[in-house]
Amino acid sequence: MTGDIDLWTWPTPNGRKVSIMLEECALPYRVHPVNIREGDQLTDTFRALNGNTKIPVIRDPEPPFGGAPVVLSESGAILEYLAERSGLFLPEDPRARWAAKQWLMFQMGGVGPMHGQANHFCAYTAEPHPYSRARYRDEALRLYRVCDRHLLSAEWFAGEEYSIADIAMFPWTQQMDRIDLEIRDFPALSAWAAAMAARPGVHAGMAVLQDRVSPARMTDAERDVLFGAAQHRPPSAK
Repeated sequence: MTGDIDLWTWPTPNGRKVSIMLEECALPYRVHPVNIREGDQLTDTFRALNGNTKIPVIRDPEPPFGGAPVVLSESGAILEYLAERSGLFLPEDPRARWAAKQWLMFQMGGVGPMHGQANHFCAYTAEPHPYSRARYRDEALRLYRVCDRHLLSAEWFAGEEYSIADIAMFPWTQQMDRIDLEIRDFPALSAWAAAMAARPGVHAGMAVLQDRVSPARMTDAERDVLFGAAQHRPPSAK
């Protein structure tokens, strides 16, 4: 159907944020797998969508404000766009709305980058990096403790209302074992995650491309695509 949103994604935490949001909003969409370990994101076709060569990307053929289709990358921006498009999961109350945006930025600027770096040094590198592993794992641990303390007195990250902040955070909490953390060690965060997992839209969004999930360990070729020379080659270079 021409009105469907196109989603270019892979089953990573950032990719899953958007599939969860689309499911929660009940917006029709088509999935285009982008195998980031094989270098699909480095093709000229994908670069035309996002010159930064990162998933996820959406294309909305019928934006609510009219005009040309909207092509958008950066998962946080996509969540805000879909929230405005659907009128869902971004509170109308100004205080709650800014709380949701604050925690979305906390995830985008803190949890995602620190957990991602911890992933890199705990699971992806070919050689051990004890200092880097400890540095990023400990910072991820600190940030999850911040979340846990906050949720002791709040049902959702923005308070009483479920929002894009919760959607942004959840997929990262499902990979804590990759950095040698256990969500059960964070009681309030664990209870919140259980409530998230019980939502049908969250379950459906997490299931998108589930059969494509890769093991934490990488081959040398995959490591080169994601972290080595391959990603620095100019467009069309062979």
